[in-house]
Amino acid sequence: MNATADAPSTELATARMGGRRKAAILLITLGPERAAAILEHLDDEEVEALSSEMARIRQVTPETSQAILDELAEHVTAPAQAALGGLDYTYEVLEKRFGRNRAQEIVDALAGKMQHKPFDFLRRTPPEQVAAFLQEEAPQTIAIVIASLPSSIAAKVLAELPKDLQGDVALRIAMMSETNPLVVRDLEAALKEKLSAILDQELVGAGGVQSLAEILNQAGRTTERHVLQAMADHDQVLAEEVRQRIFTFDDIVTLSDRDIQILLRDVDQKDLAIALRGVDDRIKDKILNNLSQRGAEMLREDMEVMPPQRKAVIDEAQSKIVRAARVLDDAGTITIRQSDTGEDEVV
Repeated sequence: MNATADAPSTELATARMGGRRKAAILLITLGPERAAAILEHLDDEEVEALSSEMARIRQVTPETSQAILDELAEHVTAPAQAALGGLDYTYEVLEKRFGRNRAQEIVDALAGKMQHKPFDFLRRTPPEQVAAFLQEEAPQTIAIVIASLPSSIAAKVLAELPKDLQGDVALRIAMMSETNPLVVRDLEAALKEKLSAILDQELVGAGGVQSLAEILNQAGRTTERHVLQAMADHDQVLAEEVRQRIFTFDDIVTLSDRDIQILLRDVDQKDLAIALRGVDDRIKDKILNNLSQRGAEMLREDMEVMPPQRKAVIDEAQSKIVRAARVLDDAGTITIRQSDTGEDEVV
């Protein structure tokens, strides 16, 4: 984006600029010597941020420079002609601040970041979604897109395409030599607009992991085990995500006293103290009431002297206890949820 004075009002245009862009324009206006002197008073992070902004500004008109200077209430003569920015100017400023080698390193890094990569908007999309999105396109279009992606991503997208389409697309990629940059640019713009329209559509919030977990929470243990085992055969990660939502740390209050006592034998005291931070009193009471008097006293002491914990640490401690409960449940040592349908009846 160029900083120009083509807008009807230069003051209005500069008023809408962010502080970093105004600072970069000011440095360009002042020239390499003065800009370098200013950068000496900034830390490395600020220098790199301003350098990145300067490198993106191709030209600054005298009107824009004057507007920036007026806003900063500094008496500086406006340049007689447009001041040039760009990577060359950025290198000149950085060389005076850091020396030739460091300046070149920063400019090379900036150049790499500024270089446009075709279909960059697809690089952050899961391969299976990219494949689904491309399936309605012509094979030649799919081939151009996949060939433009990094090989690691391209391989995954190709693998997600229907079998009868993979060969056709692969053949076209192999026969492809050079593609007109204008064709790639127009295709990229069209696909980006199409994808944006799809993402903007309102999705119905039906189904999903939480929905299945709620269903299985109402089902009997036999049904739950069959479903989770079948899911695990196809997708172990997804099955575990559903399993995680079926029995939570809060559900410990539903266990019998005997089962809680068995569970606590397999739980690390430190994990228990962390897991109980910030939870409902009924959960704390349920745990403490199932410990020996000495054990309950030690746990209270650990919780009192323990410093504040990050939520991620607390969640992990609770997950360890939930996993321990599941192991005991799978072994038949405890029952983490009684069936309402009689499916767990002993026969």
